[in-house]
Parts: sequence; structure tokens; C-alpha cells
Amino acid sequence: MSVSSPYAAQLERIPVVERTLRVLGSETRYWEYGDAASDETIVLVHGFRGDHHGLEPVVAQLPGRHIISPDLPGFGASAPLLSAHDIDGYAAWLTAFIAELKLTGRVVLLGHSFGSIISSAALAAGLVVDDVILVNPIAAPALRGPRGVMTRLAVFYYQASAALPEKVGFALLRNRAIVRIMSVTMVKTHDANLRRFVHDQHDQYFSAFSDRDVVLEAFRASVSHDVSEYAAAIPTRTLLIAADKDDITSVSAQHDVQKLFPDAALHVIPDVGHLIHYETPGEAAQQIAAFLAVPADAPGTSDPATPAAS
Repeated sequence: MSVSSPYAAQLERIPVVERTLRVLGSETRYWEYGDAASDETIVLVHGFRGDHHGLEPVVAQLPGRHIISPDLPGFGASAPLLSAHDIDGYAAWLTAFIAELKLTGRVVLLGHSFGSIISSAALAAGLVVDDVILVNPIAAPALRGPRGVMTRLAVFYYQASAALPEKVGFALLRNRAIVRIMSVTMVKTHDANLRRFVHDQHDQYFSAFSDRDVVLEAFRASVSHDVSEYAAAIPTRTLLIAADKDDITSVSAQHDVQKLFPDAALHVIPDVGHLIHYETPGEAAQQIAAFLAVPADAPGTSDPATPAAS
């Protein structure tokens, strides 16, 4: 029995339509929220081993916006890529996906966690949008993060899953006890109800991947790349929404990566870790709304609502 979402009432007020689009030869499932006739669209890119559900708490805080949220290929309800599930493969998919949507008006790209790397790689390779928002960006190599030892343990876990016979390795990847350990490690809130909701979300959706090869390829991509590789090649006005207790990327690394972007603002949310989308979606949405209240061609670093050193 699933745990009721603290954001359910807000989300239910937002119209949503489930759609399928063929992209680079395979089917991508995506969810369209809000008014399709809007002159602005936010395209969401979720994190590793998640699907579109993870970003719904943020969607719930943004009524009146037109939002498109796909499941990454090989995760959730989307079919795997025909190519490798590496950063280049996902970046090419994202570029093609946005092109296939044939959006008009202002296009905003929002990437969370692994989605921040995919989005940055696509932008550096030539994807053109009007604004960029990266939430919990992976600003530096994950193995050098505040709790790099946990990342090393994850590397061992995925290596073991790859070395075992396929059925056994697949079962290990979906082991509920290990998923719960990952969830407990990431969650920072002391709100018991919110903690239960976060754990339930991970129980439901963290193992929604198509096969072992997909998740292993994507994991290798997630720990082999970071936003700092691409930041200097992204001229688009950018907002970075980081967390002061993020176990994957330190605040100092977020400030360092901000300086690499030609035009970026940084907002750091206190008392939260790598789960901004679950634990503090309201503050994230406030920052997003303030950022988008400024014209798309305005310099990001001069936006007083998202100070560079907050």
C-alpha cells in the first residue's frame, strides 16, 4: 500500500495528459501538465533510476505552467535507446525529443541530478533553449563528493550486479533492502510523514528500469561525468538550485561550477540534501518562478531573486 503524497492535493489541480513520442527509433513516454497553449514550456529531465514521478512535487508547486516530463529511455515507461545509455546517447535523445515536440514560445530546460549532466551535455553539444535550470546539479565528480565513500560502495554494488549471472544481478539491482538503504542515506528531513513518502517513492519507482544493461550503462555514465565538463560551453542563462547537505556535491563545488558558466546564478537551499525535489519543492519552485519572471534574454547573474552567493 503506497503512502499518500503530501503534494497530492496540489498536483490534482493541475491537468495532465500521458503521451508517447517516437524518438531516435524508440518510444518515449512523457506527461504533459498544464495548458498546452501556453507561450512557455518547461521540459524536465529526471535523475538516475527515477522516472517522471520524482519531479511531480515540483510540478505541483508550479500551477499555471506548461510542463513536459518524460521518463528517460530505459527507465519508467520509456523504451531503451537503440544506442548506448551513456551521456552522448542521452544527450542526443534529449535534443531529438525536444525537436520532436515542436515547441513554440519560450523553452526552459530543467535537469535534476543525473538529468543535470544530460541537460548540460546536450546544451554544450548545440541544443538551444531559452533558459536552463539545474536542480541538485552534479557539479564535480561524484567520487570526490562529501560522502565519496558511499559512491564507492555504490560502484562496488553495481560492479557486483554486473559480474553475477543476469537473473541474480538483476534481482540484486532491484533488492528492496538495498533500495531502502540508499533512500535512508539520501533523505535529510526530520518530518516522519515526509520520510515515509520519500521511501515509498523509492520503493515504487527506483527499480523501474527495463533491464540490467540499461541501469549499469547509465550508472557508469552518472559517475564518469559531471556538469563542470560542459558549463563553459553553455551560454544560456542558467539557474543552479543546490543543497547545503548534498552528499554528492559540496556547496564549494557548486560555487566553483557556477563560475564556469558564462551566465549563471546559484541558490543554495539550507537543511536539505540530494532530494530537493521531494523535501523542499516549494522553495525550488519559488526560485524557478522568480527566475522565469525575468525575460529570457536578461543576464542570470543580475537577477536579485536568485543571488549568486545565496
